[in-house]
Amino acid sequence: MSRYKILLASIALLFSGLNSHAQKGWINLFNGKDLKDWNIKIAKHNYNENFGNTFYVQDGLMKVKYDGYESFDKQYGHIFYKKPYSYYLLKIEYRFVGEQAKGGEGWAWRNSGAMLHCQDPATMLKDQNFPISIEAQLLGGNGKDERPTGNVCTPGTTIEIKDNLFTPHCLNSTSKTYHGDQWVTAEFLVLGDSVIKHIINGVTVLTYTKPKIGGGDVANFDPKVKEDGKALTGGYISLQSESHPIEFRTVKLFDLQSYASDQKKLEKILEKLRKD
Repeated sequence: MSRYKILLASIALLFSGLNSHAQKGWINLFNGKDLKDWNIKIAKHNYNENFGNTFYVQDGLMKVKYDGYESFDKQYGHIFYKKPYSYYLLKIEYRFVGEQAKGGEGWAWRNSGAMLHCQDPATMLKDQNFPISIEAQLLGGNGKDERPTGNVCTPGTTIEIKDNLFTPHCLNSTSKTYHGDQWVTAEFLVLGDSVIKHIINGVTVLTYTKPKIGGGDVANFDPKVKEDGKALTGGYISLQSESHPIEFRTVKLFDLQSYASDQKKLEKILEKLRKD
């Protein structure tokens, strides 16, 4: 077995029951007070124009709303943390609330996401719909049907599943469905361009490898930025506005970059995170 596959097997074991609550070493990307460390890009609007006050903070929560929209009209938005990361564990707590904005697409009902390995938002063109990135898709249930969360979608990117190139746009996880307005904890273990794991309420629900730039499902981008075949070793983190109101009460990150070149130390810190 190769060293790479041994690492994947070790990570799978360590994160089979992740429950990371320790504060030491965590970076709060969202401070619960304001959006000063974040940048905004909404389709059809200029960089850092928070059209309609889409993203705002209230009662310690980062909220996404559409009161200022006459119609959603495919004005997909993303709010980006100010700096890029490569190796990390990202933890968010989210819930869907209220009614979808008028003019929202049917597929976007109770639909949002955490975008991983995003392009620099300053390089997005005015009418670009999504950042070139890996989307950790967040979905809410409709009260009766199965609708897993923690899925993966690939705007302008590709991934591999069990060493095979995955070409469809989205792949469902094995998570349970979360109906109503309940809070859900989603964690994403991102190790450069080697492996990404999605963990919902402590259960690993999806694993994939070798993210690269490529594929479709992103429009109106700068061709110079979309370098097809280039490995995605790092990038920015963003949260979506896709027409359904959503709230975030936790957005924090454990930076694993210092363990990237030492497998034993990486396994040790992942074991600690699993136990905390």
